[in-house]
Order: sequence, then structure tokens, then C-alpha cells
Amino acid sequence: MTSSHTDCHFCLQSLRGRKYALRDENAYCVPCYDSLYANPCEECKQPIECSSKDLAYKGRHWHEGCFRCAKCSRSLVEKPFAAKDEVLLCTECYSDEYSSKCFHCQKTIMPGSRKMEFKGSSWHESCFVCQYCQQPLGTKPLIIKDNENCCVPCFEKKFAHHCYACKKVITSGGVAYHDQPWHKECFVCAVCNAQLSGQRFISKDEHPYCVDCFSKFHAKKCAACKKPIAALGGAKYVSFEERQWHGECFSCAKCSVSLVGQEFLTRQDDVLCHKCGSA
Repeated sequence: MTSSHTDCHFCLQSLRGRKYALRDENAYCVPCYDSLYANPCEECKQPIECSSKDLAYKGRHWHEGCFRCAKCSRSLVEKPFAAKDEVLLCTECYSDEYSSKCFHCQKTIMPGSRKMEFKGSSWHESCFVCQYCQQPLGTKPLIIKDNENCCVPCFEKKFAHHCYACKKVITSGGVAYHDQPWHKECFVCAVCNAQLSGQRFISKDEHPYCVDCFSKFHAKKCAACKKPIAALGGAKYVSFEERQWHGECFSCAKCSVSLVGQEFLTRQDDVLCHKCGSA
């Protein structure tokens, strides 16, 4: 530029009728300014004179003609580019060398585009969708099914087990009973509602019962002591003409000898050993 400044601040030569540059309100002739303040070009290492365009990126400078892709030499002026290890590359070269491939479509994920990552793999944002409803997953919870991503609602609708009792989805754990899935908290005694998961129980008419309730309401009563004959663990009992006895209660009504495995006789409601019955 030209102005009313009289002399160069460095060499003191007259600036009248000459181009000059200002720095900190001081005027310099072009040669002095270039020698003192011109930035060195990263590519050719020559000063970027004040008459040239200075392109800067992260504290480094280039001549306009030197601002090129390090691999294919195409100009990067007003073009998108990427940096790798302080080397500038056009987006195409950077993609060929460093960009991830989309796990779904196997195409390059271009620099500057949004990339989704999950379990060590990368996706285009548009490819990271539920395989069933095709809705974007983004950062939503998901489930892997047959090596494909599935949103939770689709998984629950198509694959999840539903509790036989409450009909709601079983998300974890659960109990199998009569080939039906149950929540642990739903698998309870049909009488007292005590949870049966991990406990001993007895099944009757497709309903589970805790031992106490089964013994109280459904177990056979011993004809001798009138107490329940618990079926849990294969309790031994004797059955005769629709009556049952504990093994230890099945004895002669007269002499109390055990009749288990022995011949016996009946007299009205009593059972007798052969000897007492014949007397």
C-alpha cells in the first residue's frame, strides 16, 4: 500500500510513492517486511511474501500454490481436507488410507461425517438402524440378534418371552414351569403367594404349591394319625381301598406290628395282622 508514512521503520528509506506494510502501527518497505515477518511455507520453506496469499492451519503456513494434498498433489484451497501426523490430505486420499469402513454397507465413512461405534465396529449414522423397523438407533439401547442390530421394542415384540402369569416381557432370568416362562417374582404358590423360585414346591393340576400349602389343602391324610402324607421327596405310604397310611402308621390295630410288606386282614375300619385277625 502507499500512504503518508515517510520512511521505512527498519531501513529508514523513504516510502514516498512505494508500497509498504504496517505492523504494530509501524510502516515497512516490502523487502524489509518480508525479511522480518514473512512466514516460511511448510512445503517449499520459502518466505510467504506480503504480496502472496498466506494460508494458515494450526499455526503453520503455506503459499496458495503449495497448499496441496501430500499424496495426490491436488490443491486443497477452499476444499475439505484432513490432517494425519501433520500431513495434509484431501478427503479422498484420507479415506483410502485411514477412514473406517461401515460394518453394514462396507463403504468408507468419510471424514467429517458422523460415525457410530459399537463393540469395536463402525457404522454410517444412516446405516446404524434396527434391522426390523429401520429406525435410527443412535445412542438408544439395542440387542444383537443373528448378528444384526435390533431395537429393544422390536426384540421384545418378536423374540422376548412373556411371563405366563403377568404377560409382561421377561428381560432377564426367569423360571420355566410346565414349558412356560415366568418371572421369578410371579412364580408363587397358588394359595399363599410365597415365591417358589429356588424353593421346593409341589405341582397339582398345573398349579405350583409350597410344601406347607400343599400338605394343608391337597395332601392325602393318613387313615391312622390323620396327618397329611407329604408327597415331597417320594414319601412312602400305603394305599388300600381309597385309604392311605404313612408307612410307619400302617400297623396292626391290635398288636401294633408293622404291616408294611405283610399279609393283613380288615375288620370294619381296622387293619389287623394275620395272627390277630384269625384269633
